[in-house]
Amino acid sequence: MRVLIIGSGGREHALAWKVAQSPKVTQVFVAPGNPGTADVMSHESRAMRQTAVGKSLISNLLISSDDIDGLLKFAQGNQIDLTVVGPEAPLAAGIVDRFQAAALKVFGPTQAAAKLEYSKTFSKQAMREFGVPTADFAAFTDYNAALKFAHRLPFGSAGMVVKADGLAAGKGVVVCDDLGEVDEALTRIMIELEFGAAGDQVIIEERISGREVSLLAFCDGKSVAMMPPARDHKRVGEGDTGPNTGGMGAFAPAPDISVEFVDFVRRSIIQPIVDGMAARGTPYVGILYAGLMLIEAPTPTPQSAHESEFAGKGVNVLEFNCRFGDPETQVILPLLKTDLVDIFLACVDGRLDEVDVHWRTGACATVVMASPGYPGNYPKGAPISGLDALPEGVQAFHAGTALREGQLVTNGGRVLNVTATGADLGDALRQAYEGVARIHFDGAHFRRDIGGIRS
Repeated sequence: MRVLIIGSGGREHALAWKVAQSPKVTQVFVAPGNPGTADVMSHESRAMRQTAVGKSLISNLLISSDDIDGLLKFAQGNQIDLTVVGPEAPLAAGIVDRFQAAALKVFGPTQAAAKLEYSKTFSKQAMREFGVPTADFAAFTDYNAALKFAHRLPFGSAGMVVKADGLAAGKGVVVCDDLGEVDEALTRIMIELEFGAAGDQVIIEERISGREVSLLAFCDGKSVAMMPPARDHKRVGEGDTGPNTGGMGAFAPAPDISVEFVDFVRRSIIQPIVDGMAARGTPYVGILYAGLMLIEAPTPTPQSAHESEFAGKGVNVLEFNCRFGDPETQVILPLLKTDLVDIFLACVDGRLDEVDVHWRTGACATVVMASPGYPGNYPKGAPISGLDALPEGVQAFHAGTALREGQLVTNGGRVLNVTATGADLGDALRQAYEGVARIHFDGAHFRRDIGGIRS
């Protein structure tokens, strides 16, 4: 099989790394990829698994992830058997619809189904319609109406959250502690257009607090298969301080999330969304990512008479994403035992219920090494060293790197995801931090308390 993976970050590096392990796969193309995806297997492994014409298993392409015409032309001209879409922007632009119209197998939701991510208003309304628990909200296209609504509400200690409706690269959510911050958020989003067209509509919703957890599922339009619960660390500073980021580290499985709770989420949140989208004539195929807030201890029993009460008070959906999370992917895929390509194909063909999805025991953790100044302004071009000295079993997924005259350098805010599996979370974290200690670039910043265990 020849597989095309679309995207350029740590998530796509992890996808390429996992897809390359499938015995069915003879060639993987990553568009546009990064220096890590170009070296996704060891030299020994590549030498053993070359194609008959002597080409390496992995190749990067000089095609951007938003060039749908170019990607489609390449897939048609190079006998691509399966395309996997990593980032959200091409999904929102309808890449799956284009590939399907050309009779090409592609893993990901259609443009209509992906609206669960690229329109927060649509997503919240769908949750309301399908009986999925989420925070109360109101949507606005007019700045004055939104401002009047916010000032009319009793503003308690919980506060409010203001969200740009569209895709804003993970930055369109503002948590507000008082009305002054609400005013500022609405001005930034709707008047100053900080997030462009994504802010043409906003949501104002109640602020809820608790423990966050990410639960992802494979979906084939009818059936779902859950992944281990993951938790990431959004704040840039230790002790969850400082501004939000795309994620400074993650681990899976979250030790405080039971198997029973995962099944509860499957039946009460994921399956109702999949059923509801199918009933609308827009079946959901791909990854459905539920960002959840746990308001009280998740201890329901299956088929409990109190499930509805728990669903209303114990867990709320913060958001849905329509693709693998980043950096959650980097800690989930290393735990997967089943061939990932088999799962992708089963989802595309509508037969996920025929595949037994199995997971390894133990845990996986990733620590993000970031550029100084991230998530604000940061320099680029700092030489990176030490990747050739990583301990055995530690993998560095490239998130923001580049090659300059043969030298690997920093090229983004989040530079590397240093990842390891272990017998338990402590073991996985110990190995990951050993890997971090081997890597060097000027001003490298990383949190030392990922997983709640200080290194």
